Amino acid sequence: MTVTRTPGHGPLAGVRVVELAGIGPGPFAGMLLADLGADVVRVDRPQDSGLGIDPAYDLTNRNKRSVIVDLKAPDGPARVLDLAGRADILIEGYRPGVAERLGVGPEPCHARNPRLVYGRMTGWGQQGPLAPRAGHDIAYIAVTGTLGMIGDPDAPPAIPANLLGDYAGGSLYLVVGVLAALHHARATGTGQVVDAAIVDGAAHLASMIHGMLAAGAWRDRRGTNLLDGGCPFYGTYETADGQYMAVGALEQQFYEEFMALLGLGQQASAHGDTARWEELREAVAARFKTRTRDEWTAVFEDSDACVAPVLSLREAPAHPHLAARGTFTDHGGITQPSPAPRFSATPASIRGGPAQPGAGTEDVARDWDIPLLLRDGG
Repeated sequence: MTVTRTPGHGPLAGVRVVELAGIGPGPFAGMLLADLGADVVRVDRPQDSGLGIDPAYDLTNRNKRSVIVDLKAPDGPARVLDLAGRADILIEGYRPGVAERLGVGPEPCHARNPRLVYGRMTGWGQQGPLAPRAGHDIAYIAVTGTLGMIGDPDAPPAIPANLLGDYAGGSLYLVVGVLAALHHARATGTGQVVDAAIVDGAAHLASMIHGMLAAGAWRDRRGTNLLDGGCPFYGTYETADGQYMAVGALEQQFYEEFMALLGLGQQASAHGDTARWEELREAVAARFKTRTRDEWTAVFEDSDACVAPVLSLREAPAHPHLAARGTFTDHGGITQPSPAPRFSATPASIRGGPAQPGAGTEDVARDWDIPLLLRDGG
């Protein structure tokens, strides 16, 4: 049977994705695919709590449609398999073996649709001693060495929210994986399973650092290296009003401009002299304390000194550069990041707000030609 594709916008228009509801990296990966134009159908569970906030504010569900399926009901797996049969990609974030026990693992899905790309999002991966164990972002990045790189040398590691593990090491690698597998499926007619583990992605993100470590150019102690705050011209400094400025003046020409604008040109020679770095750090810190963040922003804004104000989440959308680019947008009364990256021929967009659980059932049943979704019990 020929299935009519649901029209969409963006480079992934026409790609159909089934997202089995979860929290963290799975929904964000689904949002990214949806932002890029894919028709993402989120399969929510009855009375699913999600993030524990009003679903209207869960931005990771924007641009999606939602259906509710009770996978423990007699016909629950059949509903998901019907969706899988008409999809290009399915993503799930269960512990290993759970999807199989529910009847929606790779084997029955591929029996229904051999071209399907089956994306699996976990912290520990599908194999290994910790695979069946629970976990969260902080544990995954802890064992890979990435958490231990962040923060001051004599303080506990700094926690980077859940951006480094869940989203960078997890969601982005899942999206890269399923799109690469989709390319292969379209070329060969054969789908496959993509095992995206946060521990793998988080470790992979540190590839450059591992190379530097092997070359003797990186110390295995946080806060003592060029890019981790150990360098006085790559870090953050407090201003007179208790705010902060970020400095990234690594190259000599940028460093010299930074020091001149800071009013410390006479100490510019300390750039390559690590023995003087502590002295330099103290001088830079004292100088930044003499003016407010906004005053220093004005000093550096038209320069190549690589200095920027550290803004809060609420302040960021008003930054002149971000405002000019439309990096943030308002949709449905919520200020939120715009889709990224940008495409010259197939621009992405926010087509709808966060999917409300079950609200897309009728439309999906019609567009995907799955009448079973409309029967009682789903």
